[in-house]
Amino acid sequence: MIQRQTGSVSTPANVLSVDAMGGDKGPATVVAGLSKFLNATPGAHALLHGPKAELDALVASHNIAARVTVHDASDVVKMSDKPSHVLRHGKKTSMWSAIDAVRDGQAAVCISCGNTGGLMALSMLRLRKAEGVNRPAIACLWPSRNPAGFNVMLDAGADIRADQDDLLTYALMGAAYARNGLDIVRPRVGLLNVGTEEHKGRAELKVAHELIARAADKGEFDYVGFVEGGDLPSNKVDVIVTDGFTGNVALKTGEGTATLISELLRGAMMGNPLSMLGAVLARGSLRRLRKRIDPRRVNGGVFLGLNQTVIKSHGSADATGVAAALHLAYRLGQTGFSDKLAARVASAAALAQDQGQESAAEAGSNNTGD
Repeated sequence: MIQRQTGSVSTPANVLSVDAMGGDKGPATVVAGLSKFLNATPGAHALLHGPKAELDALVASHNIAARVTVHDASDVVKMSDKPSHVLRHGKKTSMWSAIDAVRDGQAAVCISCGNTGGLMALSMLRLRKAEGVNRPAIACLWPSRNPAGFNVMLDAGADIRADQDDLLTYALMGAAYARNGLDIVRPRVGLLNVGTEEHKGRAELKVAHELIARAADKGEFDYVGFVEGGDLPSNKVDVIVTDGFTGNVALKTGEGTATLISELLRGAMMGNPLSMLGAVLARGSLRRLRKRIDPRRVNGGVFLGLNQTVIKSHGSADATGVAAALHLAYRLGQTGFSDKLAARVASAAALAQDQGQESAAEAGSNNTGD
């Protein structure tokens, strides 16, 4: 079993901690997705959290009992529960149990389909924010024209606020994620704005623009400047940085548009006998297109800025979507992502401090005259 050293705890990199409860479709879908993942990943193991009797039966029905350990947790975090309620009353829930397994070094990554606010609140409580992080972010994968097939966007909804220092930290975390999750040696980072001109945007965006540009060399990424919404799926950039409100709206808009295109295409192909014949002849190409724009393939928002890795699967994910989130989690666990991210984030505060000192020195020099 591969071991990763996290602080003073040795963590098995091939073990995932899975919250079986909380998704819209119940534990049967989560276990079905886990089965798909385990069948495709021979070296992986899972800790599954939820009501033991129910989960034991589901695990047995998929013949994966030898590679799954069920941790009994009687309560469930509901989608309607507020984060404050989860913090006060969530100790016996499957979500709390799944996070604690990562905290205690039993697994490398936690995955849950449950309540996003509750998951973030519990993750911050039990795992704590990494040094130098003010606000954690959720990073998602966006289908793109890049060779890797995806771009990274953050924040996708962890916090609707973000000042210039937060955006700088997001840039460093996003670059680290692209480097480890997509194997991009030197990611290109862009800052989402209403235009590419430097005079456009809010004041904090203009300051963040300067901070990120100065941090690029030390952060080992290339800064391309401001980008617009149309650049999200482009090959111009690998990482898109924005605040959580804008990012979440963009994400939900993209998912809805992809679903609409798929439905319209299906309707057009089934409209009459001639179009149905064309659909049969183009079946291979249409299958590849459907796979390419399928939101389930990019399921899994990564919580960045914590001391360990947590992945939020979409609440309505089916077995394919759950399996996609588990594959992402396994890859990050194998690369030792949480340790690498912690080192990268720790440098963010130093970078910001250095830049502040440089700015102060420049201002002092200008004020002294010739």
